[in-house]
Amino acid sequence: MEFSEDIFLSRLAQTSPHPFLIPVEKAEGVYLYTPDGKRYIDMISGIGVSNLGHRHPKIIKAIKDQLDKHMHVMVYGEYIQSAPNLLAQKITSLLPAQLNCAYFVNSGTEANEAALKLAKRFTSRTEIISCKNSYHGSTHGSMSISGNEAKKRAFRPLLPGVRFIEFNNESELNKISTKTACVIMETIQGDAGVRVPSKKYMQALRKRCTETSALLILDEIQCGMGRTGTLFAFEQCEITPDILTIGKAFGGGLPIAAFISSKGIMQTLMVDPMLGHITTFGGNPVCCASALATLQVIEEEGILSEVEAKGKLIENLLKHEKIKDVRRIGLMFAFDFDSADRVNKIVASCKENGVIGYWFLSNPHSFRIAPPLTITEDEIRTACNIILRAIENS
Repeated sequence: MEFSEDIFLSRLAQTSPHPFLIPVEKAEGVYLYTPDGKRYIDMISGIGVSNLGHRHPKIIKAIKDQLDKHMHVMVYGEYIQSAPNLLAQKITSLLPAQLNCAYFVNSGTEANEAALKLAKRFTSRTEIISCKNSYHGSTHGSMSISGNEAKKRAFRPLLPGVRFIEFNNESELNKISTKTACVIMETIQGDAGVRVPSKKYMQALRKRCTETSALLILDEIQCGMGRTGTLFAFEQCEITPDILTIGKAFGGGLPIAAFISSKGIMQTLMVDPMLGHITTFGGNPVCCASALATLQVIEEEGILSEVEAKGKLIENLLKHEKIKDVRRIGLMFAFDFDSADRVNKIVASCKENGVIGYWFLSNPHSFRIAPPLTITEDEIRTACNIILRAIENS
């Protein structure tokens, strides 16, 4: 009964006609286990969430310790609590000095929604510029600034005043003007198939936003928390955003996200109107304790120092004539094939043989890999052998 496929399909709202349908009884490290004992290597980290694998012991301990104290006691922003305080102190200590004020929310899409509100409130402007082929979430505002028209069409009208520019095209930056409240951009475009911008482009973007007093929002919900080999991907571009959004892996497996800016920008949410952004469960102390432990593990266990070597190993192992192109940064991969049908066959074969791979919503001819940063060399070799067989048989 508890793993009934019928209940799952009939009593839980579905998001597609073809769910993955793996019954998960337990997860540990890079593995998922079914009730009958089958084991899967999770090579997508639950879509970018489990950067430290599943149930890291230090994260579990932090969660249990907080549970022994208290769970939710009040809506965000009213009571002083240890876990949010310590997390805010920690996350801002790891960021450039001007990103010194954090607001904890429940999910990446809420972080992006709130960042848009903050930019409009601070600048008193209404125009928002985003990028073609972007993905920023599934709520109305986040969908409005995402680039996949096929996913948006049925839900129009959406947020007005949104313009789109081509990602990594410096010639289009002149569309940012003194009418622009903000430019929101994934530092690495994830759903578009791991599109990595040049440092030159990112620095030109930062310069143009500064010239026009438009706020630069960098969405690192998927590419942050060590995925690219640095804690935040923007560090590699040697720029600093005005607002940073993070989520997914931030919580170590629990739901928490954040938008982070300067105190001067953030305090505009306090007045005219007061309570400019409010959230009941934002800053949940259990989620904050988990997020704090996640940051501590990344730092104390030297996780970042191994990301590039592991990424290169996977890239070297996964070579095949059917692969048309590979895009990678850190442990974030897109492998291009000649059709979405071939990718579907590869995903299905991997699943049958104990490896979870995936595709991209907006780039279905690409095969997706983003394993836990804690994956070992032996686990990499095992998974890659299975993936290569799936490619060969596709």
